[in-house]
Formats: sequence, C-alpha cells, structure tokens
Amino acid sequence: MRPLPWPPAPIRTERLVLREPEARDRAAFVELLASTEVNTYLGGPKPRDEIEREMPGAPSRSPGVFAVDRDGETIGQVLLRKEAGRLGRVGEQAELGYLFLPQAWGRGYATEACAAVLDWFTGVLPGEPVVLATQTANLPSMRLAAKLGFTEVERFEAFGADQWLGRWSPEPHRD
Repeated sequence: MRPLPWPPAPIRTERLVLREPEARDRAAFVELLASTEVNTYLGGPKPRDEIEREMPGAPSRSPGVFAVDRDGETIGQVLLRKEAGRLGRVGEQAELGYLFLPQAWGRGYATEACAAVLDWFTGVLPGEPVVLATQTANLPSMRLAAKLGFTEVERFEAFGADQWLGRWSPEPHRD
C-alpha cells in the first residue's frame, strides 16, 4: 500500500466531521478504550489509569486515525491503516476499524463515517482494497461490514473467538 497523504482536510458528511485528532478529543478517546461496552468484542477494556498514562496529552495524530465529530462533540474514531502482522492476514492492505461511544450507537453514524473514509481513501489511493476483521459474534459490526460492501474472505479463530475477515474493493473514483 502506498503511504496515505496526511493529514487530509476534514471530511464532512451530512451530520459528521471526520478530522485529525486534537487535544480536545482526549477524554472521548480515553473513554472509548476504557469502555466495557465498546470493547466487548475487542478483548475487553484497558484500565483507565493505564490509558491515562499512555495518552498524557493529545491522542495519536498517526496517519489514518480520524476523530468523528458530531455538533462539536467527539463521538468516535475511524482508523484506516496498515498494521503489518495484525491478525497475520492483512498483508499489504489497509484495514478499517472504528470505535464509537455507546450513546452514538444505533443512529447510523458508524456507517456514515466509515463510508466517508472509504470514499476519501478511493480518491487518494484509487484501486487499493481495504479489509475489515470482526468477531462473528459482533452482529452489529457484521451488519455494518455488509452495508459498506465488504465481502467475506475467510473465517478463523483468533484471540479465543471466531473471527470474520472481509474485503472491500473500490470502484473507480468519479468526480
């Protein structure tokens, strides 16, 4: 995968702004990582004090990390990046990930945000596929993958649970 041009201009959708993380996002990012609900299918939450130590200032401004903002409030994050060796199956493809605060669930924000990031990705790296992995028990995530157009590549066991790996191949970007 070629490097992502970073940081991008904020991506605006009908209801959301996706942008590079800022210091004001720290509290929401800590909550995302410490939340039992958010991390049910991700191996469980990290201890809040550990997160506070690891993130003493602003959240990571790494390429591919988007803060998701709704009316000036951070409600989640979308990640689109290559992490060599993650799950041992991703290879040279970008992997889509997302975390949203429970109060933002069930409103279509994850679908809207992920679709906008995939559209941006198609514009900057035309033709590059994206993968998404989730536990098969995570039915909302499985539904989101289907809505976004991911198709199953394989199922496998990892982290003590059945996993699903899907692939998304972009259509040529049209302006």
